[in-house]
Amino acid sequence: MKVKEVAELVGISVRTLHHYDEIGLLKPDMTTNAGYRVYSDANLETLQQILFFKEVGFPLKRIKMILEDPSFDREETLEMHQKMLVEKRRRLDQVIDTVEKTLQHWKGEIEMTAEDKFKGFDFSHNPYEKEARECWGDRAVDEANRKVNGMSEAKQEEINELYRELASIRHQDPASKEAQEAIAKWYGLLNEIGSYSLEAFKGLGQMYIADERFTKNIDQFGEALAQFMADAMAVYTDNRQSD
Repeated sequence: MKVKEVAELVGISVRTLHHYDEIGLLKPDMTTNAGYRVYSDANLETLQQILFFKEVGFPLKRIKMILEDPSFDREETLEMHQKMLVEKRRRLDQVIDTVEKTLQHWKGEIEMTAEDKFKGFDFSHNPYEKEARECWGDRAVDEANRKVNGMSEAKQEEINELYRELASIRHQDPASKEAQEAIAKWYGLLNEIGSYSLEAFKGLGQMYIADERFTKNIDQFGEALAQFMADAMAVYTDNRQSD
């Protein structure tokens, strides 16, 4: 299948597939003399695996490391994905049930105890932060959290305004000109309150999706904004490092 056909089949952009190729995450088995990428069945299986990893919150850098590991076992990994997604569904079902009962409670149809109102919420265990700490170390995560918590109100509002700008374009390709111009502003703003190398900037973007607290804070400005920013930050870094 050609790249456009794969993009339409999967529901992702052609630019995303190009990006996966450029970073060595998913290289098509063949390129025609005219330069067209052609994807094999094996490529599609790998792409499916990548998307499974993304669904449970793994950053692209980590996915690439896992897929390149000689000990990678596709069947074992699929079983892991299944368990994680079933658990995610179980929690979502419980939260949905709590929402439905809360609506009934507001209408006076049922009574809810204080305990009933919070069924399904569990912030005591955060596997995504554990993953971030394994990838980048405790110091990197703690430093990022410290900087976020130590901002002045004026600086926080400036950041929120940029969040809103990014949220308004989050459905675009992260590699688009508009997305990259906005994420360049983000890089500049962060370096006003700290010191971020390009690699640290990229790593911070991955923590936006690896650490549930970052994701929740960012996604309040728009659904999947954290993922969009992480992808845009990765593209920005890769482009700048290749200049």
